[in-house]
Amino acid sequence: MRTRQALNAGIVVFPGSNCEHDVALALNSVNVTTQFVWHQSCSLDGLDLVVLPGGFAHGDYLRPGAIARFSPIMKALVDFIDNGGVVLGICNGFQILTEAGLLPGALCKNKGLKFLCQNTKVRVCSNISPFTANLPIGTELDLPINHFSGNYICDTDTLNELESHGQIVLKYVANPNGSLHDIAGITNLDGNVMGLMPHPERACDELCSITDGMVLLNSLVHSLDS
Repeated sequence: MRTRQALNAGIVVFPGSNCEHDVALALNSVNVTTQFVWHQSCSLDGLDLVVLPGGFAHGDYLRPGAIARFSPIMKALVDFIDNGGVVLGICNGFQILTEAGLLPGALCKNKGLKFLCQNTKVRVCSNISPFTANLPIGTELDLPINHFSGNYICDTDTLNELESHGQIVLKYVANPNGSLHDIAGITNLDGNVMGLMPHPERACDELCSITDGMVLLNSLVHSLDS
């Protein structure tokens, strides 16, 4: 068993990313070493965790995440995932993962076509992946959201597969954006890739009044330590 100090996370930075430093501070607070990885890099060697942070990758000029999926780092990310590496995509990172086909479904504009910036409660619906393995099902977390395109959609067959395989990890307690079946976060079938719209890294400091993001990150770190 390795110690927490041995964990090393890479935070991928695209032109337009704006949450990379928040993610670094949050991970550092749970004893994870972090390094920034520029999107034109072709290597993710030596990392235990890769995070795609929030922001507006490449300005989101086409669709959120649609251009970022062509960045050179994405081939390395596919290889990292295929080798069992753990990947977390937050907000814009979630959008990139769906555009790259690394998570099913898509993120479209919020109902009411309004940008949302508020705290919202989510409920843990599955704990079979490392992201929530240490959290009881039904646990509620208060996390911030900050997005215009957070409305998760997929076809009926995909939804049935997500539900039957326990891939729906988090659901909104009170759906703020119209997301299908209140989905706030999902994993891939293997459970080593997760995308979520809320920002746990923005809920890791008592000065922000909420610290439930720390609960989620601690669960992930404990799983990686095992």
